[in-house]
Amino acid sequence: MARLLIAFLLLMPLSAYAQTEFELPGGNEIRAYFNAPDSGASAPAPLVIIMGGGSGDARIASNTYRSHGEAFADRGWAVAAPVSPNGQSFWGDNAETVRQLIALLKQRNDIADGPVLLMGISNGGISSLEIASNHPGDYLGVIAVPALASSRSQLRALQNFPVYLRIGSEDRLGWGNRFDATVDVLEGVGVRLDAKLLLGRGHTFPLDWDDLEPWLQSLQID
Repeated sequence: MARLLIAFLLLMPLSAYAQTEFELPGGNEIRAYFNAPDSGASAPAPLVIIMGGGSGDARIASNTYRSHGEAFADRGWAVAAPVSPNGQSFWGDNAETVRQLIALLKQRNDIADGPVLLMGISNGGISSLEIASNHPGDYLGVIAVPALASSRSQLRALQNFPVYLRIGSEDRLGWGNRFDATVDVLEGVGVRLDAKLLLGRGHTFPLDWDDLEPWLQSLQID
């Protein structure tokens, strides 16, 4: 019965986001707030994975989808905002779980079988950089709004990899004070970096699509 349910989910076009449970290889499961274009789309949609901050729990994932995922869906993207299976964001073992979710979603006929865009907020931004650094050829780029980076050795595989970084100058956690150090790390490994310190912004902030869309257009999206 479970296999029939997963097969149905893979084939079913969704018109609105919903929390969906996906069965992964080895019997593991992960939940995600997910939306794919309707069946009238002329071509398979590119996929963006959006990882929320903090623990990445269901509340955070839902809020992340509403605050950022809906705008991608409105622009023709398939969107998944995963729920951390153990309340420990998406690094370490959870990073591999995200990769398994991506592989499963790319089996759908309405999702493009090509590189995937990663986006993360706070802990999710740090996780996005880690996931991309392990298999950079599998990803279009990373949108980190915000993220920190402190180790060149962990990110050295990201040479010439596109990263869009935004950090608020009034971040209550002090991340604005670490903007220059993060830029130094990313530039030091040769990232193709688009970075700005947003004056007056806090730890979280809405995306500026007038600013983001030219960066997205620079990516090789099939």
